[in-house]
Amino acid sequence: MISEPAIGGFPGALREWRTRRRVSQLELAVRAGTTQRHVSFLESGRSAPGRSMIIRLAESLGVPIRERNELLLAAGFAPAYPQTRMDAARLEPIRAALERILRGHLPYPAVVVDRHGDLVSANAAFGALTAGVAAHLLEPPVSVPRVLLHPEGLAPRIVNLDEWAWHIVDRVRDENTRNPDDRLRRLAAELTALAPPRPRPSPDHMGFAVPLRLRADGPPDGREMTLVTTLTHFGTATDVTVAELRLEAFLPADAATGAMLAELAGR
Repeated sequence: MISEPAIGGFPGALREWRTRRRVSQLELAVRAGTTQRHVSFLESGRSAPGRSMIIRLAESLGVPIRERNELLLAAGFAPAYPQTRMDAARLEPIRAALERILRGHLPYPAVVVDRHGDLVSANAAFGALTAGVAAHLLEPPVSVPRVLLHPEGLAPRIVNLDEWAWHIVDRVRDENTRNPDDRLRRLAAELTALAPPRPRPSPDHMGFAVPLRLRADGPPDGREMTLVTTLTHFGTATDVTVAELRLEAFLPADAATGAMLAELAGR
């Protein structure tokens, strides 16, 4: 029995994204405003897509804009979405907005990271929270997931490390599953090796979120902070760099934690 050869280029990439998103040809056609027959012809290479159709299909599949550029290139078109350096003058309004947001979260820690979890910016409270972390972990590029789980990072202070570590590992794995990337794959493998055995859910597990239970650094000894995290991103960005930014804030889950964070910020 002779199998059909694999289809590369745009047809293969479109089929791969549709399969990854678990969307049928019919459903994709409805979302993109075309027909199932046309989608089938595009995936088999019998029809050549137009630039606007590629963008509509990519939007319908939730393809990140970096990968939308790759789809356009695979079909012979120029990329549609720019990728601007973070320090470029064009992104000054974005940088200013992010700094305002970071300051606005004080006295609570907050960071801005890129698609790989590398630190772009942080407020002073995050600096206070990571006091005592090994200097080599804070040399650029700073990997925030690595800082959290490394034995010379925050890991020794995390009371529920077995639970929190797998929250971080699963998040990186999920991102790599949705948008495959070699750096994310290597980071997931590294973090998995650092994580303790995966635990069973505990009776006191917070159902709405995985809390970060962190021992306060310094006197008085024995105090513990309970934090929950939120993730924010630019939902309508058309620049690759901006679209991949994520703001993560560490918020107090109780009044005592809020008071400790205010104390840390005041030191």
